[in-house]
Amino acid sequence: MQNKGLIKFFAILFALVSIYQLSFTFVANGVKSEAKAFAGDNPDKELKYLDSIGKEKVLNLGFTDFTYNEVKNKQLNKGLDLEGGINVILQISIKDVLKGLANNSKNPVFNKSLADASANLEGNKTYLNKFFEAFEANSKGSVKLASPDIFANRSLQGDGGVDFQMSDAQVQKVIKRKVDESVESAFKVLRERIDKFGVTQPNIQKLGETGRILVELPGAKDVDRIKKLLGGKAQLEFWETYKIEEIGNFLVAANEALKKTEVKKTETKTVAKDSLNALLTDDAKDSTAAKKGNNPLFDKIIGQGGGPVLGYFAPKDTAAINAYFKRPDIRVLLAADQHYAKFVWSKPTTIKDQKAKDLASAKDIEVVELYALKGNRDNNPAMSGGVVTDAKDTFDQMGKPAVSMQMNSQGAKVWEELTGRAFAQKSYIAIVLDDIVYSAPGVTSGPIAGGRSEITGSFDVAETKDLANVLNAGKLPASADIIQSTVVGPSLGQAAIDAGTISSVLGFLLVCVWMVFYYGKAGWYANLALLLNLLFLFGIMASFGFVLTLPGIAGIVLTLGTAVDANIIIYERAKEELREGKSLSEAVQASYGWHGAMRSIIDANVTHVLTGAILFIFGTGPIKGFALTLLIGIVTSLFTSIFIARIFIDRNILGKADLTFSTNITKNWFTNFHFDFIKVKKFTYIFSSIVTVVSLVSIFFVNGLDEGVDFVGGRTFQVKFEKAVDATAVSDELSAAFGTPVEAKILGDDDQLKITTKYKIKEDGVAIDEEVNQKLYAALQKYFPNTTYDKFINSYNGKTVGVLQASKVGASISEDIKTNSYWAVLGAMAVIFLYLMVSFRKWQYSLGAIAAVAHDVIFVLGVYSLCYKFMPFHMEMDQHFIAAILTVIGYSMNDTVIVFDRVREFIIGNRKGSFEDIVNASINTTLSRTLNTSLMMIIVLLTMFIFGGESIRGFIFAMLIGIIVGTYSSLFIATPVLVDTISSDEKHTIEDKHNKA
Repeated sequence: MQNKGLIKFFAILFALVSIYQLSFTFVANGVKSEAKAFAGDNPDKELKYLDSIGKEKVLNLGFTDFTYNEVKNKQLNKGLDLEGGINVILQISIKDVLKGLANNSKNPVFNKSLADASANLEGNKTYLNKFFEAFEANSKGSVKLASPDIFANRSLQGDGGVDFQMSDAQVQKVIKRKVDESVESAFKVLRERIDKFGVTQPNIQKLGETGRILVELPGAKDVDRIKKLLGGKAQLEFWETYKIEEIGNFLVAANEALKKTEVKKTETKTVAKDSLNALLTDDAKDSTAAKKGNNPLFDKIIGQGGGPVLGYFAPKDTAAINAYFKRPDIRVLLAADQHYAKFVWSKPTTIKDQKAKDLASAKDIEVVELYALKGNRDNNPAMSGGVVTDAKDTFDQMGKPAVSMQMNSQGAKVWEELTGRAFAQKSYIAIVLDDIVYSAPGVTSGPIAGGRSEITGSFDVAETKDLANVLNAGKLPASADIIQSTVVGPSLGQAAIDAGTISSVLGFLLVCVWMVFYYGKAGWYANLALLLNLLFLFGIMASFGFVLTLPGIAGIVLTLGTAVDANIIIYERAKEELREGKSLSEAVQASYGWHGAMRSIIDANVTHVLTGAILFIFGTGPIKGFALTLLIGIVTSLFTSIFIARIFIDRNILGKADLTFSTNITKNWFTNFHFDFIKVKKFTYIFSSIVTVVSLVSIFFVNGLDEGVDFVGGRTFQVKFEKAVDATAVSDELSAAFGTPVEAKILGDDDQLKITTKYKIKEDGVAIDEEVNQKLYAALQKYFPNTTYDKFINSYNGKTVGVLQASKVGASISEDIKTNSYWAVLGAMAVIFLYLMVSFRKWQYSLGAIAAVAHDVIFVLGVYSLCYKFMPFHMEMDQHFIAAILTVIGYSMNDTVIVFDRVREFIIGNRKGSFEDIVNASINTTLSRTLNTSLMMIIVLLTMFIFGGESIRGFIFAMLIGIIVGTYSSLFIATPVLVDTISSDEKHTIEDKHNKA
């Protein structure tokens, strides 16, 4: 081997760099362990401890030292499935952006196009493109995007804006740029909010041009709080309010009108008298109107209002009351000067149950307050929050948490006028954030000058910090809906690490033992190269800041199998050369040559790289981690297998020269093997045809596939119970509570369920997510008598019961995932077909390989379709499953390419016999390579299947079945198809050439 010294130099250099990079991870983990020991089970105390030592020196290398913050930023990052935390994908509402750019245009073509774009959105189609398509279809040339009442308005005029003379194509370019600017603005606002939240190593990134933003918060635990922080638009507004006496007559009239459509003739009970009931009649007790069940609106009041508060209501009733107030026959009852009244709710608070007999011992109940804001034709507030220049969390005069705000000079002037008017009229000003009233104070001491104000209410300290944070970061240019989210508890993350570590170590040991057993001393050299390969792999990931995920660990364990794959191909070739009478030196030289093992190694690994790259392009989240680890592992394993192991072999040649690449037990395995694979093709064709037909019938007509939420949308919760539960009973209880089918399956042990629901999955918003959480808790509360809602939903160190993991996939992003998955599989097959056609220069090789791959994919899908209903682990179609399919495609190609390379070699050489004889000889002489490489993969996958943890068992099972059937198809499908598609004339030409020779 030439340039051996240079290779040694780079190997040592890479090893030192890898050790250097990984040292930060070891030190950071040590500091975190100390913090955990110091804090016990208190995550806030742990975070404060780590913050306090952020600038302390924790690593001294002699020539330089590093603080904890520096070490933390250089460590190997763990994904949320290992670290615990929250991952969300936010969709910036392009519809809101377009409405803003068009100044909320009332143009019917514009608004119909917005609606059509929402209704007809398809997978991988952006909302903006669908809007342009819908506008063109609806306008039919009659209306232009550059119309003054659409985009050629004052706010978009000027340099780089829209001129009314522009064509639709020109306007589209401007609007695309403006939308990109809005998404960038939203990205900056969210990043500023997150930076102040207080988690370590947050990650936020834009996802292409989709208008989507990925946010990862490792270690974050308060689910509802974080979703509010991310999803809140931070639209701060100041509104004048109506007082209860001003709006009371409308409420009475609305209640009377609702009786005609909402009241059923049933037995009634007297309802307690309150301030609004008193408006009904002079003697509410004797009035039929005061009977329980006869008052659609007033019956829902559970506490008396006063001032700007019209009444207290249960949060569950807000949707029904909103629907009442939106009805045209109800709004027409408003007085002329109240026509534009806007009804909104406060943030939830607690009060004593006013309907209890003894108020002193009454229970606290959660309520929301109803307000009526003084609206106008344009629905604009008296003052917007854009005037706020600074916000701080503080405490009010009563010592309760509050938020103080400072306004700019223009805002201060308007604020003084507004408060002056409120003082004179004895009215109230509502402080509204994202259509939720936080407080509605009156003004008792005259106009407020200077622009300073305060938001008070029923806050805790965390809420005021978050509120000040979002106000300082600024408002989002459009709503940001959470369309996908994953929540992983820290205890589940630690369990995943433990399972991954066990499977990795055991897989590594089994591979090492087999290599030594089969190849003797050469196996030890391969194992040393394998160790170095793992060091390089982790070093590269740490150096470039890549994230290690649970599927990424699976990728590393798979790398253990593939890392020795190249060694197996080289060693088997060297054994062949030795059997032909060559010396050890000559055999090694030939096996490492292009016409020895190198061509097969390159062809096999190029197919791996192609499928890994496609997986990385189309995958998201942890799947990208799996693809990235796989790609890095391919590169490092090639380097160590080809160059590092060669260094040890060359040293042996210069010394004892006692290498035989086998042991006494294995030296004659698979030698002189002469099975006629082509002769049995009729039987294998019949068998594979039957399997294919049965699989397709099951997939399309009988069982179908168990499509996970990645493909159909929905929410899943991994819930750990205090003791074993009946999954069917839990499913029935949850279905009744949600009013829609809810699936509950045992996950691993009988005390752990995977719960899936599609309840309101097409509706976005933080309030919907919280509603689902509340319903889940309420329905399962009897199983958790000693667990509060916060402890049930949120994560914390040492959590053993409740929701350990939760995920949500919105309807829009599930369509994209499904489309991406189809294209990924088809794209991988197409790219491999083209590569093999270029490499082998005959389409028949490509066809044989693709026929084998298609057979493997259908086989795996068929097994999943036939078995998912009764297997003891989950067999869902999701992103992990698609990753498994693509991996199967890559490894199926590996065995096929090894055989095809030998076919090509024998055709070029002087092998005698018919074309079928040449192909048979190619299969038989490479059988040891084929079975050895497959055996390595099966050993590793079995180890992961048994010890890798419940969450990836279905993913590993797909690969395990795929590798087994892939080995079969390489031998019994790919080569027979090659034989059957080569023309008779070409076969005769090959045979004449060889037999004459």
